[in-house]
Amino acid sequence: MANNYRALTRTYRPQTFEDVVSQEHVSSTLKNAIKQNRLSHAYMFCGPRGVGKTTMARVLARAINNIDDAVDGESLSQTLNVVEIDAASNNKVEDVHHLREIVRVPPQSGRYKIFIIDEVHMLSKQAFNALLKTLEEPPPHAIFIFATTEPHKVLPTILSRVQRFDFKRISVEEIISRLREICEKEGITIDEESLHTIARKADGALRDALGLMDQAIAFCGLTIQYSELTQALNVVGNEELFEFTKAVANRDSKTGLLLIDRLLKEGIDIQEFLVSLTLHIRNLYIALQGDNMYLVEATEETKQRYKDVSRHFSEDDLMRILHLVSEAQLNMRNVEQPRVYFEILMLKLVHMSRVKQLGELLSVMEDLKKKGIDPAGVSVTFQERTPIERSSSQVKTEINSVEEPHEVTAAEQNPVSNIEEKKVQPEESQDSPPAEAPINRDAANPVDEATEEDDLSDLLMGKPFLRSINHPHRANGIAKTPEPVPQNPAEVERSTVKLNGIEDIEEKWDRFLDLAHTQLSQTLYIIIKDVRLKDLKGTELIISVNSPFAVTAVEEHKMQLASLMKEVVGVHIRFTCICERQKIQTEESLSPYDRFKQLQKKDAHLKTIVELFGAELEYS
Repeated sequence: MANNYRALTRTYRPQTFEDVVSQEHVSSTLKNAIKQNRLSHAYMFCGPRGVGKTTMARVLARAINNIDDAVDGESLSQTLNVVEIDAASNNKVEDVHHLREIVRVPPQSGRYKIFIIDEVHMLSKQAFNALLKTLEEPPPHAIFIFATTEPHKVLPTILSRVQRFDFKRISVEEIISRLREICEKEGITIDEESLHTIARKADGALRDALGLMDQAIAFCGLTIQYSELTQALNVVGNEELFEFTKAVANRDSKTGLLLIDRLLKEGIDIQEFLVSLTLHIRNLYIALQGDNMYLVEATEETKQRYKDVSRHFSEDDLMRILHLVSEAQLNMRNVEQPRVYFEILMLKLVHMSRVKQLGELLSVMEDLKKKGIDPAGVSVTFQERTPIERSSSQVKTEINSVEEPHEVTAAEQNPVSNIEEKKVQPEESQDSPPAEAPINRDAANPVDEATEEDDLSDLLMGKPFLRSINHPHRANGIAKTPEPVPQNPAEVERSTVKLNGIEDIEEKWDRFLDLAHTQLSQTLYIIIKDVRLKDLKGTELIISVNSPFAVTAVEEHKMQLASLMKEVVGVHIRFTCICERQKIQTEESLSPYDRFKQLQKKDAHLKTIVELFGAELEYS
């Protein structure tokens, strides 16, 4: 390089309105004002860095005074008619007073004397106030041009006295087009991916893009390749980003940890990687939609890769990933161990449940409900064909393989109460028959109706989930038909007993109360002791209580009560509780006949004598 080499940002600074990139709305307005001789006495150029604010001010000054093209833009400040001031270093009241003295001097040549004040928002409030009167009523030969990146810091009294122009960011395609022209003039060979990388990293500032191009030329020479460019600029390449998303899609935590280790050894900043990863996930989301690919700033080859990779995710998955990455990007500044935090983020993304799988699980549960099977009692396992996709036919096969669950006992319905019963009752042999004979169990008797009603009640009320874990007739949570168990003669004998009415329950009610006293809580026993037996409809026992509290207590423990009643009468009885405000009757208020009937209930021998000899109460 020659000793008098000038950077690209200075060499290719625009000299005319046509050279200014992507600010046509400002250029057209200013050219028309010059053509119509309607120039304002003060302009304000606002916008982000590197978009051409100061350059546009110099171009306007050159056009107003017809300065020759041989005079460089940087040399304009050496002429007597153009005064360029940096407000960052000249922001005091004394500097503004000096400026006011200069404004009075007319131009030496040309029509106007132009004052360009860069970074005008850096002026102090006192300096703004000192400039206010001069800015409102300047001499006819003076024109002020202000440039700032933060117009909100300028006093409203200043903004109201100027014409404001807002400069916009330069698009990636316009930066690429400008860089391609410069590379042709300089004889530089560069690939498209490198041009896109420089343009994206410039973030809408052409000046930054020219500075990055200078840095790339210094590292790579006149032939710039993408692999060398990422090393020169220390930027995150597309390969690393696609490798990261591939590890997340395949649920490969090992590859993800190795990738993080390699990135850190290569000197990639974690915060910089998260910024690039956020943009990468955003591009995947756009590519998944398919219709807005013009929003993705990349080469056609890279856009196709985005489309291919996006098929491994759903829109909901990408939104969840984007949320986690964005949140980590904000929190990374405050963590003490950035590497560990980055690795935890990767593991979260790898092990995160996919929305597709959750949807399949909900679909399975709906199909089970349609088959009349309680989803809480069935464990459904997913066997994925690949880490990313899963065949829906396997889900249907698993659903069809689920059979009707067998009748669940009250002990299985309430495992906690079963444990309490075992603590109170002595151990009994499983083969020993109960004290009372149960009813017949053929297909036409009322027991089948009770079983169907119990299954329907369980389906509506729900079954405990823990029941499906260690059930004797379940394997992997799937119900299986139990093998028939041969019955002993005692079972056959007890199956011939049937309930004829409420009298059968009344005969064994005292024994039921004895079991309730030993196996139920004291509060529940007191409530059961005071109930009235109303009616028996099939296997439904209707009882009456005095208060809504008692109704709630019975409803909550009706499965436990049914289990105790089955031990007494041998039939699964369902309790239905109603609330009736009963009249409390003392023994003295009862009639002699009612008292004699109660005595028969309390004394079994008296009842036997009455039945055998036909004893009756004699009234005197």
